[in-house]
Amino acid sequence: METHQPPSGSESPCQSCGACCAYSRSWPRFSTEDDAALDLIPAKFVNEKQSGMRCDGDRCSALTGQVGVETSCKIYAVRPEVCRTCMPGDAECGMARRKWGLLPLEDAGS
Repeated sequence: METHQPPSGSESPCQSCGACCAYSRSWPRFSTEDDAALDLIPAKFVNEKQSGMRCDGDRCSALTGQVGVETSCKIYAVRPEVCRTCMPGDAECGMARRKWGLLPLEDAGS
């Protein structure tokens, strides 16, 4: 089961960013998910320790597209809790955007 993007009509600044999904290989970790939730994530996206998402360098293997241009998540509907709690414009978002040389969201539209 691979699902992309949030439902249409919910345009998100995340769809033109993706920086949080390419910030660090240790960030997309599993923490509060129960076994049933983890079983929904396709095995090809889970790291060898079963502790988080598999990454290619610092980039989550479920991320598609070009960071800062257009991105999507191959497993959006079943993404880990850490991905669900990262919100556009929060501290983690700002930190990831800085790493990629992107303006903070509040400044990006200026």
